[in-house]
Amino acid sequence: MRITRRLEFDAGHRIPDHASQCKHLHGHRYVLEISLTGDIIQKAGDPANGMVMDFGEIKRIAKRELVDHWDHAFLAYRHDTPIVNFLASLPDHKTVLLDAVPTAENLALIAFRILDAHYTDSFGNHLRLERVRLFETPNCWADFTRDML
Repeated sequence: MRITRRLEFDAGHRIPDHASQCKHLHGHRYVLEISLTGDIIQKAGDPANGMVMDFGEIKRIAKRELVDHWDHAFLAYRHDTPIVNFLASLPDHKTVLLDAVPTAENLALIAFRILDAHYTDSFGNHLRLERVRLFETPNCWADFTRDML
């Protein structure tokens, strides 16, 4: 069975080498979809009975490990020196430094890597993270799936 939980957050970024508008500082209302696979839990009396994983638990993990860090932050490529220096000059600015340019593709990959260790087979139902889909706009998104590892 495959289940998906959707979360939203706001963040700024820029793509320093982009040939168009995205080279400028700007922000997005990102949408993150987390898809897990596993067997349906069949344990009478267990709060997760009949589920692969409780959707609330999927959200709690994603917020703790990723969304709360990225929400209302500026996602900056650590080698984009002018922007990193500028952001460092702003007192108490929420900046996340990344080892890759913050494109939708790289953010989906980074999100998958961060979240993968936190969705584990704790119920014996073969639970695992299968896909992270990151929408940069309603019409543009990137998928990173387990088979891409």
